[in-house]
Amino acid sequence: MSTGGKVAVVGVVAAIVLFATVGFWAGLLVLIGVPTVGYFMLDSSQRRRLRGISGKQIGR
Repeated sequence: MSTGGKVAVVGVVAAIVLFATVGFWAGLLVLIGVPTVGYFMLDSSQRRRLRGISGKQIGR
């Protein structure tokens, strides 16, 4: 299984566990909020560099 496939499986399992423990809306808030906060914590130069990288290059 590829690395992307493993990440997708872990993400689905984490979402199911999160939804079961804290409820749907709180789990959805965490699943969307954590990556968003992480993105906004980057410097403007780091955000610019990240936007210039394709999705396949991020995992390298």
